[in-house]
Amino acid sequence: MTAPVSPVRESARHVLARCGELVRPELRNAVGRLHPWVAEMAAYSFGWCEVGGAPVTAPGGKGVRQALAVLGAEAAGADGRAGVPAAVAVELVHAFSLLHDDIMDGDATRRRRPAVWQAYGTGPAVLAGDALFALAVDTLAAAPEGAGAVRLLSAALAELVRGQADDLLFATRPWSGPDRVTPEEYRAMAEGKTGALLGCAAALGATLGGAPRDTADALDRAGRHLGVAFQLVDDVLGIWGDPAVTGKPVGGDLRERKKTFPVLAALGSPAARRLPALLGPDGHAEEAAALIEAAGGRTAALAEARTHTAAARELLATASLATGAAEALTELLESLVGRAL
Repeated sequence: MTAPVSPVRESARHVLARCGELVRPELRNAVGRLHPWVAEMAAYSFGWCEVGGAPVTAPGGKGVRQALAVLGAEAAGADGRAGVPAAVAVELVHAFSLLHDDIMDGDATRRRRPAVWQAYGTGPAVLAGDALFALAVDTLAAAPEGAGAVRLLSAALAELVRGQADDLLFATRPWSGPDRVTPEEYRAMAEGKTGALLGCAAALGATLGGAPRDTADALDRAGRHLGVAFQLVDDVLGIWGDPAVTGKPVGGDLRERKKTFPVLAALGSPAARRLPALLGPDGHAEEAAALIEAAGGRTAALAEARTHTAAARELLATASLATGAAEALTELLESLVGRAL
């Protein structure tokens, strides 16, 4: 069976909406199986309710990972519904990772609302994250090809943890000298923290759709490149983006002294010797941003993002994928990394 080929190219917004309509009911059903209090915290994290459980429509995530899982199944020539268990599982894992990330990073808000740990407490938020992770494994284990799918997810989670560990350790390392964080280390961190789950989502969908191993592997690699490019673009927007669009304060990453790619690239230039002194809560974010740009940090980050975007595009173009799904995947890729390119 082959996936239907659209007469016109789907926009990324339509792709996300179409896949979300398939996944959302099953995601709600899965969350409904949790302990009622834990289910409320999970629903709050997805933007479905307020503290206390009153229904609300609050800003949620873009649904990129769940779309990749559905499109992965379609890329294998199957109906997109074959990828729904994978979509639910990766969406649950992503939510679990965000709950724990906010605690580790001390981020008090998520999508313009108090983070779960702020709204319910740190202990309850950890518990909710653990429950989401367990639910993800259970969801996949019950699907066709469940054992192999769980192994794929477990491998991606191991990489996600390594990437998160590296990201946390980066904060303890100096800005210069032999122990500084290098751009190469940053790429590896971004692939683990962001790219591994994106690649896993597409590969899981393809696996549940009956794709051969080489097709699933190609989608996994494309997702990893997409993840690195997405993180690079996010770094650029974290310094120069419009707060009305990004939801982040101007220069927030600089005030938090985050070792983002534009900063690391700029530090390789003698022109950026003063940069570390300008970073931090008492620093000068505007001056730091100008110095990073003058030292080539913004240009280097965008060039790196284009390199990973091109690599992902090449993998999608050369893999054996159903035409309509291949076009939808490419459209989604372009929209996600085209925000700052």
